[in-house]
Amino acid sequence: MKKILLFLWLMVPQVYAQTVRVAVAANAQFVMEELEAVFEKETGIQLETIINSSGKITTQIQQGAPFDVFLSADMHYPDVLFKEGLTTAAPKIYAYGALVVWTIGATKPTKDLSFLTQPSIKKIALANPKLAPYGVAAQEALTYYRLFDKTQEKWVMGESISQVNQYIVSQVVEVGFTAKSVVLDPSLKDKGTWIEIDPKTYRPIAQGVVLLKKKNVEPSLAARRFYDFLFSKRAHAIFRKFGYRVGGTTQK
Repeated sequence: MKKILLFLWLMVPQVYAQTVRVAVAANAQFVMEELEAVFEKETGIQLETIINSSGKITTQIQQGAPFDVFLSADMHYPDVLFKEGLTTAAPKIYAYGALVVWTIGATKPTKDLSFLTQPSIKKIALANPKLAPYGVAAQEALTYYRLFDKTQEKWVMGESISQVNQYIVSQVVEVGFTAKSVVLDPSLKDKGTWIEIDPKTYRPIAQGVVLLKKKNVEPSLAARRFYDFLFSKRAHAIFRKFGYRVGGTTQK
């Protein structure tokens, strides 16, 4: 009996010693930093975070990228992977995102987005809707306010929300659409002016997570533990801090 207990005790550190590779949609870059810090402190499990657009991450996974967990900006991309047999189960919603319009310069945004037609606004950054769900939401909001055609020639496409943020902060553009979680990050929340876009102007940004299979190998216990952590009260509090909706709530 003592030998069995000793064996189990020796095995525990090895189970959790491995690094969990987490692919994360760019909108969740900053919230992931806090989630990672808390999770590693609580468990001792190390995370390696890879940031990109949901579409590009999906392609990388399809091509064999050795990721363990994928936090997407929508449900579509992880569902594609599920249907291809690359995940352990169908995607589960971990949070609902929120869209904002953000400017660093002197321009002050308005709730109806009519300011985007001003001659002083020459470039508007948004994420490529073919790769990033927040780009889709931005286009839907522009359509709702009948500004799609009026602003289209001003659009500057970023491959992800990260690139959009770079355009805005460096003032390559006058204004851009990004995730609320970005402007609430302590390093950025005092920069410029932002307004949250009315949620009724775009479809709810339901963000899904999946555990991935690597060459039909089931996820590690460490990966499963991080997946479960995302639905804990501690993680939910962090998501709310960064402007996400959690716990089964949707946009109204």
